[in-house]
Amino acid sequence: MLGFIFSSLFNLIFVNANASTYMPFQGTELSESIDSLYGFLIITSLISFVLLIGGMIWFAFKYKRRTDNDSTPNIHGNTALEFLWSFIPFVIFMIVFVWGIIIHKDMRNMPKDAFEIQVTGYQWGWKFDYKSGVQTNGEFAVPVGVPVKLIMKSDEVLHSFFIPAFRIKQDVVPGIYTSLWFNARTPGDYQVFCTEYCGTSHSNMLATLKVMAPNDFENWLIENSKVKDLPLAERGRLIIEKGTCVSCHNISNERKIGPGFAGLWGSNREFADGSSAVADENYIRESILYPAKKIVKGYANQMNAQNLSESELQAVIEYFKAQASSNESNKDTSMNLREQ
Repeated sequence: MLGFIFSSLFNLIFVNANASTYMPFQGTELSESIDSLYGFLIITSLISFVLLIGGMIWFAFKYKRRTDNDSTPNIHGNTALEFLWSFIPFVIFMIVFVWGIIIHKDMRNMPKDAFEIQVTGYQWGWKFDYKSGVQTNGEFAVPVGVPVKLIMKSDEVLHSFFIPAFRIKQDVVPGIYTSLWFNARTPGDYQVFCTEYCGTSHSNMLATLKVMAPNDFENWLIENSKVKDLPLAERGRLIIEKGTCVSCHNISNERKIGPGFAGLWGSNREFADGSSAVADENYIRESILYPAKKIVKGYANQMNAQNLSESELQAVIEYFKAQASSNESNKDTSMNLREQ
């Protein structure tokens, strides 16, 4: 209890002194309601702490034994005081109880006209299916100001879908459907976590929620619906550019957190343990799914495993092949021009 109060006060006074709220960003009206209840709990806990502990300390000093002849006086009870210290906490608890019921009702009463998205949890990632046929992995998008209902299931073990900025969390259970809803009020990217330990890569089970203006969302749906019709190499390019790859790797040969992708296919890769291998299909697949197995010389082991399907892996591999073929064609053209 004391640790909870002190940590909350420290965050409130020092960590977020320049912020508009002592909690993470509020992405929905529901998150604002939850934060208000949490703030009420902190304030009442602080007042209770000051009265109780402060009173104990004051009484300990005021009535401490001063001589060996001190004797305890005959103290009679105070009915009014005893009633107050029982009734006031009761009223506070009832306020919290009713307040919590109202918030829970708002959280679980889902609008009938909500935009529905199917969510599938698997070891270790999130897959999203739209009624239009669009399917994404690791990220999904919704329009701002529109109620969205997520209908969720798990392929194998128990997961838990959590969006901190929205203050919503729901277990995703094998064999049954669970659901939750939200109405995002601010465009932007929001982090999604799994908060139920589900295996060795549980901490890497992340996704990104993109909240967009309605027109941008429609364009996003159109763009993602066309991905399946693109050539394999082009699909691979989109997976790399729109996924998490480019946060650590450059498409060029310029190094970032990880090595650049230019000239990857068919090159000889030297590793930190002194071994080497040719960058072929198996090497690229292993580097994506199990990046810690072979660490390129001169780089740290910082990459998380990427949850790509087999078709997505094939598309990425084909992109690297096409990139290598394009580089060879450019070299041949350059040589021909020099010879002429």
